[in-house]
Amino acid sequence: MGYHDRHVVVTGGTGALGTAMVGALIEAGAICHVPYINPAEADHFALRGHARVKLVADIELTNEDAVARLYAGVPKLWASIHIAGGFAMAPIGETTKSDLMKQVDMNFVTAFLCCRAAVNAMRPTGAGGRIVNVATRPALEWRAGADMVAYTASKAAVVALTVALAEEVVQADILVNAIAPSTMDTPANRKAMPKADFSAWTKVEDVAATILFLASPENRVTRGAVVPVYGRS
Repeated sequence: MGYHDRHVVVTGGTGALGTAMVGALIEAGAICHVPYINPAEADHFALRGHARVKLVADIELTNEDAVARLYAGVPKLWASIHIAGGFAMAPIGETTKSDLMKQVDMNFVTAFLCCRAAVNAMRPTGAGGRIVNVATRPALEWRAGADMVAYTASKAAVVALTVALAEEVVQADILVNAIAPSTMDTPANRKAMPKADFSAWTKVEDVAATILFLASPENRVTRGAVVPVYGRS
């Protein structure tokens, strides 16, 4: 898909979806820059030894200086894929301001800072680029966000960021999109919901395939989209 020797940042790259994403990218020929904050993340990352995977230590994605350092180390950035985030489920009466701000930081602030750094890295190259954020199904279907309103609101902010930024940077040939997954088939979700029908859940490899197209040079026209990746769930 035209990724040969193109540099791509993947936040959250050591997680379940992130690992599938990095695997798809390196198979397509990309060079992946994967930040992490917890050494255990890197230690257990299956692709850590690959020649085209560059792990970047001590990157706190809510810290402007750390994000700037991450992107400064990427030569001629082509794409930035923002999978990093967090989930919390609680009714509003049990959600403190601290809980809310944690969701905003983990989901919205990380995406915002990485989008800003990516745009600032892409513009000078004159070659354009691609940005893909990760929202969630409740960010599009708000009623589904009951009992997890802090998470839903933070991801809805990611949707607004995506659409507004797509309009702002299109003249630089930077196309910005997002995906909105439903429940994905990950070890963490299986552990949390052991009685669910796993066969209906979206496979992370299929979600990664959608992102792979949106972030590729072959995507020449899609921007400002929030693509549902629900599968049968």
